[in-house]
Amino acid sequence: MVTEALEFLVRSIVRNPDDVRVTERSGRRGTTLNVVVHPDDLPRVIGRRGRTAQAIRTVIDAIARDEVRVNIVDVA
Repeated sequence: MVTEALEFLVRSIVRNPDDVRVTERSGRRGTTLNVVVHPDDLPRVIGRRGRTAQAIRTVIDAIARDEVRVNIVDVA
């Protein structure tokens, strides 16, 4: 549910929604969600001074019941 919500949020912000991929990985620190976007969309997802990325992280923290970390990366 958290993965789908994160993907929906990011797809609604970017100009290339087909390039958005969210992967989930469990580790010692809890669950990590990696968001991969098109390089042109990276500034839109991060926002000015990281405000958009922080807002996305806040929404995901509110939805998630466990410790979840969100990493935003561009397509290599």
